[in-house]
Amino acid sequence: MRRRIDDSVANPNRKGRLTLEERARLAIERENQDMAPPEGDRWSNWVDAGHGPEPRPEWVITEQGACDHELGVLKTGKEADVFLLRRVFPDTGAEVTMAAKRYRSNEHRNFQRDAGYLEGRRLRRTRDMRAIEGRTSFGMNLIAQQWAIAEFGALSELWQAGVPVPYPVQLYGTELLMEFIGEADGTAAPRLAQMRPDPDELLDLWEQLVAALLALAERGQTHGDLSPYNLLVHHGRLVLIDLPQVVDVVVNPKGREYMTRDVHNVAKWFLARGLPERFADPEALLEMLASEARLI
Repeated sequence: MRRRIDDSVANPNRKGRLTLEERARLAIERENQDMAPPEGDRWSNWVDAGHGPEPRPEWVITEQGACDHELGVLKTGKEADVFLLRRVFPDTGAEVTMAAKRYRSNEHRNFQRDAGYLEGRRLRRTRDMRAIEGRTSFGMNLIAQQWAIAEFGALSELWQAGVPVPYPVQLYGTELLMEFIGEADGTAAPRLAQMRPDPDELLDLWEQLVAALLALAERGQTHGDLSPYNLLVHHGRLVLIDLPQVVDVVVNPKGREYMTRDVHNVAKWFLARGLPERFADPEALLEMLASEARLI
């Protein structure tokens, strides 16, 4: 005889008596509604997050009663998307706009670049390393966490060292909240690639870039994926962004290769905009950086 299919399984949305699973789901939904913030899309998760370095900028909001508002997408990428988020503390009216970088869930994630950058970074647990190397679902989630942790750590260290990077506010899971580089109305600072500076501005930006690269080299590091598209210019100030892959040029066997690529990528842009080669000489800059990083 053909087995009779239970109506509750065939049609879980039927009217009538609720199943235990449906009752549990509705209870969670009611609880979430009761716990929703008075305004905004979510409560601030500052208490449960990892925090940026001290002394913190005065604009950082740490109160538990703060609410976060989603304002839209700033940038999409292969590994992560960046959103505009405003944190408000209703009791005082204090508010701040931040950039929220969220590494994608594993069904959408496409970490094309990680193999080379992870050279010299080895997890202690061999099970984790096997999962990463095998690109299992668990391994892909670990990679997302590694990138988020790596970028948060790099930003924290570089900000403390005075390198022009956004201040890292907090890390919660695979979401990194950081200083928004732009205007109070939510307009993001332009990328260097979008700029058409006059000769004086061009030279000033180049000198800022050289100083930032020297500060990295002094730490034995290079950006690892530097281009005019991950350099922002805010009121004349150059800011480095997108730093999950910052490379230790001494430990990484391809460190010198990454440093060379970084230098040539940016020097090419400055030369194309008219900066004389006596200033933007990539080989001279590379030699200076390699010496600073003690590679020669």
